[in-house]
Amino acid sequence: MRSRDLEVDGRIVALDKHGFLLNAGDWSEALAKVLAAEEGLQLEDEHLQVLHALRNFYTEFQLSPAMRPLVRYLAQQLGPEIGNSLYLLKLFPGSPARVASRLAGLPKPDNCL
Repeated sequence: MRSRDLEVDGRIVALDKHGFLLNAGDWSEALAKVLAAEEGLQLEDEHLQVLHALRNFYTEFQLSPAMRPLVRYLAQQLGPEIGNSLYLLKLFPGSPARVASRLAGLPKPDNCL
């Protein structure tokens, strides 16, 4: 299901046909910034805070969360001002769980289109 390779900081990383990393260990903030640019986003500290929390979620539960579990987890870990749907929609327009998972180097959440 490999679709393309991307070169970031002199390393080649493999992406699937949806632009998700094939190997989560290839993730870096530099890669996240390249993937964000493809989404029309410029990553700021607020984005990176969510991406690191999302990676912690994945480490703990071994899955990429859908929107509701993501919101709940972020509210518990980072506070209610960050753990809410409107905040995430502002940071990651469209489908926040899908976009944030892609930028965090995680697999596509099961229930995302």
